[in-house]
Amino acid sequence: MGIEALIVFPLAGIALILIANFISNLISYKSDNESKKEPYESGVPTIGETWIQFKVGYYLFAIIFLLFDVEVIFLMPWAVVFKQVGATALVEAAVFLLILGLGLLYAWKKRALKWE
Repeated sequence: MGIEALIVFPLAGIALILIANFISNLISYKSDNESKKEPYESGVPTIGETWIQFKVGYYLFAIIFLLFDVEVIFLMPWAVVFKQVGATALVEAAVFLLILGLGLLYAWKKRALKWE
């Protein structure tokens, strides 16, 4: 793989994306219906002001959930090959879970998991 490939592949990727977007815009159905521009929640039209403030704690709660959820996914490959890798992998997984537990303890102490 030469320097040409480092130039050609990104340019080809960009060209394919631009061509796909152009074709999509060319053949797609366009509608200027005013009801499409109205905000809605779960298919129900909104009543009153749509720009409301919500507690940032909900966002923090969701981010922490995603963080721990993704970290637990990393345990799946380890669990699949546990018998082949032996005791060193057990120690490494224990260290990983310890770090994960310390993160959970930190979030708990900062009251990030309190749903109010």
